[in-house]
Amino acid sequence: MLTLVLVVVLAALVFEFINGFHDTANSIATVVATKVLSPWQAVMLAAVMNLVGALMGTAVAKTIASGLVNTDVVEVTSQVILCALAGGIVWNLITWWKGLPSSSSHALIGGLCGAALAAAHGNFDALVWSQTVGDWTKNKGLLWKVILPMVTSPLAGFLLGILVMLLLWAAISAMARAGGLLARLARPHAVNRFFGKVQILSAAYMGYAHGQNDAQKTMGIIALTLFGAQTTGALDGLPHWLGFMHPASSDPKGIAGWIVVTCAVVMALGTAAGGWRIIKTLGHKMVRLHPINGFAAETSSATILTLAAHYGMPVSTTHSISTAIMGVGFAKNPRALKLTVVERIIWAWILTIPAAGGVAYGLFALLERLGWA
Repeated sequence: MLTLVLVVVLAALVFEFINGFHDTANSIATVVATKVLSPWQAVMLAAVMNLVGALMGTAVAKTIASGLVNTDVVEVTSQVILCALAGGIVWNLITWWKGLPSSSSHALIGGLCGAALAAAHGNFDALVWSQTVGDWTKNKGLLWKVILPMVTSPLAGFLLGILVMLLLWAAISAMARAGGLLARLARPHAVNRFFGKVQILSAAYMGYAHGQNDAQKTMGIIALTLFGAQTTGALDGLPHWLGFMHPASSDPKGIAGWIVVTCAVVMALGTAAGGWRIIKTLGHKMVRLHPINGFAAETSSATILTLAAHYGMPVSTTHSISTAIMGVGFAKNPRALKLTVVERIIWAWILTIPAAGGVAYGLFALLERLGWA
């Protein structure tokens, strides 16, 4: 049993690594497309900021660990977690190979839901659908923490992208009308040069927000695994050198420090590995970007992700940056958006949770049939 727990923790870290290179594009596609940074410089910036962001808070991790699966109905065993991770990994690799910026967050959530349903033999009570506590920011369940943000965050990204772009243009127009030095600073060449510099800051902000939101999902999975292993007695025989894995050594809030640091480092390494197929789709195929457009998209998306992480919502980095880019492109010229690419991305979004969930459900059913679960 202990060996299985260690395998699950390793699989979780593999998922975190894949998440890093799969979602690297979310952090750096715009800054590469606008040629503000080279691909290698952008990847290094994203890796460092992913690391910093991942160390800042655990609200999303707690949602994954305790807010989605009803442990009174289904036992969250190592096999359940392993199948959940496998579902997320398989879907991530498929969409990466196809160059589609799908959501690693939703792939993991879909895998967790599918594996839990399989373990409960189709009993939908195994999932926490909605728990209200009066203050909506503390509500739990798929409705509040997954479904509602899944709808609102892309819409918010699109609208905020348009708004930020319009505000920047209004400011530039006002400077042009003012005359003198301000008018010279409002010329296209000067604007591109200025935003070519400040876009480095917005790209760093985006990398920070990505790490703060995405890295925490795997933290929650590992914490959930160890809690389940503790319940079944799988950790009773832990050797002394692995004593840090015992939940009793975790901090009172439920996510041990070693889990936070390990996931942060692994995601940073995955980010450093790059994800060039998706970078090409987001940065070049959807709409042509200039530095001011990249700044607007990154700032809009990172703001949404930071707010979501504060409230423990596992929001998709992919959804927020993709729709922010769409919003910026729409503000620039509604006809500039390449709708065939947008359509492929939306289909990947729609299919992610059921596809990853289906893979996880099938794998757990297979393990049961073989007597391994």
